[in-house]
Amino acid sequence: MAQATTTGLETREYQLFINGEWVAPRSGETRERRNPANLNDVVARFPWADEADTERAVQAARAAFDGGDWPRMPARERAHVLLKAAARLREEAPNLAVLLTREVGKPIREAFGEVLATADVLEYYGGMALDVKGEAISNFVPTAFGITIREPVGVAAIITPWNFPLLLASWKLAPALAIGCTTVSKPSDLTPCTTFELARILQEAGAPPGVVNVVTGDGPTVGGYLAASHSVDKIAFTGSTATGRKVMQAASGNLKKISLELGGKSPNIIFEDADLDEAVQGALFGIFLNQGEVCQAGSRLLVQASVHDQVVERLVAATRALKPGNPLDRNTTMGAIVSQAQLEKIQHYLEAGQKEGADLLVGGQRLTGGEYDQGYYVQPTIFDGVRNEMTIARDEIFGPVLAVIPFQDADDALRIANDTIYGLAAGVWTRNVDTMFAMFKGLKAGMVFGNCYHSAGLSQLPFGGYKQSGIGRELGTHGLDLFTEVKSLQLRLH
Repeated sequence: MAQATTTGLETREYQLFINGEWVAPRSGETRERRNPANLNDVVARFPWADEADTERAVQAARAAFDGGDWPRMPARERAHVLLKAAARLREEAPNLAVLLTREVGKPIREAFGEVLATADVLEYYGGMALDVKGEAISNFVPTAFGITIREPVGVAAIITPWNFPLLLASWKLAPALAIGCTTVSKPSDLTPCTTFELARILQEAGAPPGVVNVVTGDGPTVGGYLAASHSVDKIAFTGSTATGRKVMQAASGNLKKISLELGGKSPNIIFEDADLDEAVQGALFGIFLNQGEVCQAGSRLLVQASVHDQVVERLVAATRALKPGNPLDRNTTMGAIVSQAQLEKIQHYLEAGQKEGADLLVGGQRLTGGEYDQGYYVQPTIFDGVRNEMTIARDEIFGPVLAVIPFQDADDALRIANDTIYGLAAGVWTRNVDTMFAMFKGLKAGMVFGNCYHSAGLSQLPFGGYKQSGIGRELGTHGLDLFTEVKSLQLRLH
């Protein structure tokens, strides 16, 4: 982080990346991305593709898979590309972090961490490329021998959101490339820059033409075309549950494989015997990381009634000490909201919480005056006295808004925590091992954090959720499975 710089704030110009070349969209249309923290800063101009441009990218990936070297080359060569790209990401981390901050609005420290985490993912799957194994079945009957092998699924379309645009692209690209798939990526039109840069880095690291393609444009047009295309074998999508349903419907045309990482309304549960100082800090990190624009954010804070007042008092004091502001300032602890539309959505829920009778303890408004008038800023907000049936406890807000809900005992906590359509993540804070494991088993969530939130440092554990939080698991060996077909071979012996 000491090497991070705020130089190089020029406006970047991008074209579509198709078949190893930068090409203009057929229409010549472009869009502009402005820094959500400073609307006078034009981060980039990028192409606006239509269905014909998208088809061109799909066919480039199709040709590279059906007749190219990538799926057929030795695994060590694919691994070398991923490892070389990871090294390049680390070299370029200072400038990439600035670009990421400018296009997303997140604090520079968090952006720097995202770049390094992306490099870690590429390195991990570079190693995994060398460790793809099948099974041998040799003792079932004396006259036959069986083998299972894993093969790349084919052309993978990757659709990613705006909150962690570089990292979430790598969660899909890295395993897809490691196993030998070819890809077409469609980043959010709010944050396309770092996906283009990742494609450049992968090409410079040795990915052949057609293996990595990037197309930007309208979600229903480009994303919808990818989801429906009969030339695409796999869709990997991260985004809202509502959009995930549409992607799933469009993908049904050729029954392509699909993985969906969707929304959440995750409970973060503090028991009376927890280390309250650690729990409060974990609750703040759980909700205010990346301005709360995190799918697994601990947006419902369940606090045992006996320590409720202590926890709330500490939460409010710690929230008031946060420093929202210019995300390029290294002292900033919360940056800007990604767009006007997202800001308006958050404001809607701030009003809804108050109308439904929740107690507004801190925040609750847009930040204005001085540098705040240049971008989209909102106060970090805490509501207390929230009932689980309230809108702010049901809907995914995707902003820095925490709903505090009291509970009586472990059974009450489980009842409240699981009373949601989502099941992405949960957190538990307690010193009691029996309580911890009872909650681990009882919570209906794909990821449960004990005495931490977001991570305990185990970055490659599977990521995904129960219920309407998605289908499939990313990261780890499970992430590789999403991009493979399993073939069973039977040989009769003479």
